[in-house]
Amino acid sequence: MENLEKYKNEILDNGFTTLCNIYSTDEIESILAIINQTNTSKETFRKSSDLFAIRQFLKEIPETIDLIFNDKLNSTISQLFGQGYFVVKSIYFDKPETSNWYVPYHQDLTISVDKRLEIENFGNWTVKQNQFAVQPPIDILENNFTIRIHLDDTDEHNGALKVVPKSHLKKIYKPETINCSEETETTCKVDKGGIMIMKPLLLHSSSRTTNNKKRRVIHIEFSNQELPKGLNWSEKTNF
Repeated sequence: MENLEKYKNEILDNGFTTLCNIYSTDEIESILAIINQTNTSKETFRKSSDLFAIRQFLKEIPETIDLIFNDKLNSTISQLFGQGYFVVKSIYFDKPETSNWYVPYHQDLTISVDKRLEIENFGNWTVKQNQFAVQPPIDILENNFTIRIHLDDTDEHNGALKVVPKSHLKKIYKPETINCSEETETTCKVDKGGIMIMKPLLLHSSSRTTNNKKRRVIHIEFSNQELPKGLNWSEKTNF
């Protein structure tokens, strides 16, 4: 692969970057074929007119792991972040052609863990579909990263993420405190087979679909940190 220093600097400076052609058309179609053959009746699957989602995606559909972690993705992760990272969360999103699903600006402030424990500096606990989530100390969030694998061409008309560059550098940055005169907004267009990489503290949002085109994305979060004794990542997966 090409030298990725430019993309590494974009992640450090702006909190995100996009790369093309990580997956071939055949690889994307193979991933989708496996997803389409899956039993969707499990409690980790969410179905509505605006969204189909699979939580704990790699646990639920492990047959996709080798396809997802191909040589190009593994090389990209290694060059950008080094060794020692592992998966800590994975979700598949299918935003249908007529979706009105809108997500306002937010940061990804929680992590998925296996149980609830009262631990210093871990708070704002929630549980959804038997999945515990907690807001950890900020240094964990600052060190993590997310890769979004695009299974369709995605732009501003079918829910491409809009982000506020450099907002990941401002720690906890509540959307209601955004100074619109100082901040800029960028739409992250990604072609089918490409990826977006972002930091959890980057402010991001997603608009409604207006062009009658699907937007299917595999969202995978990574960390290289172990949690305090007794608390474990609920989806820890090595690759």
